Amino acid sequence: MKLKVCWMYHDIMDLYGDKGNMMVLTKRCKDRGIDIEIDTCAIGEKKDLSKFHLMFLGGGADKEQHMLIDDLLARKNNIQKAMDSNTFIFLVCGGYQLFGQYYIDANNEKIEGLKFFDYYTESGDNGKRCIGNIAIQCNLDGEEFMAVGFENHGGQTRNVATPFGKVVAGYGNNFEDKIEGFYNGKVLGTYMHGPLFPKNPKIADFVIYKSLTKEYPDLKFSDLLPLDDSLENKAKNQMLKRLHAI
Repeated sequence: MKLKVCWMYHDIMDLYGDKGNMMVLTKRCKDRGIDIEIDTCAIGEKKDLSKFHLMFLGGGADKEQHMLIDDLLARKNNIQKAMDSNTFIFLVCGGYQLFGQYYIDANNEKIEGLKFFDYYTESGDNGKRCIGNIAIQCNLDGEEFMAVGFENHGGQTRNVATPFGKVVAGYGNNFEDKIEGFYNGKVLGTYMHGPLFPKNPKIADFVIYKSLTKEYPDLKFSDLLPLDDSLENKAKNQMLKRLHAI
């Protein structure tokens, strides 16, 4: 098996160590004998995203989002082609915001999104931010589990019909709704930094599985070779106890 990944805007969208997600993905693939190839795509580079099994876009501040938005919008048709051909898409923070309708930043400037989905993002009143550790209850294609992470975002994302999970501790998409992220079977978006995969190996494996089904449609999540995640699960349980989530 081979997993081809395109890491979008790797040079500017890497807030809070999002590159760690790619490191974990690489390790867990290699431990299973899955050949993984991580390519990158910067502003102005030509890449056919439909040729990849997974597209990853990490987080960035308002400045970085303004820098890349024209390039990203120019790729809209190609991104749609990728989604139509079952390329899985993983988005963190700024990347998550830009797949929605729009983002109004801290300076009240509007960044038009790709408008693939109905959600939208506006900055919190008086510069208020959702900051701190977070725990959410997830259901990914019938797989029930708790996920933990770290969030730090001023953007308040609303009108999410299919969230990644229900907030058990922390904030999530905004101060009120008690839901976090977005998941529709083909796209997973989240505000969980830190990065996400080292704290949640099951989510890393789920993304590997969903990405591989593009080329191997009969593959099941349970077909992935189990790995020893005892240390990771111990650390996660300790964090959940501190958050009084279990």
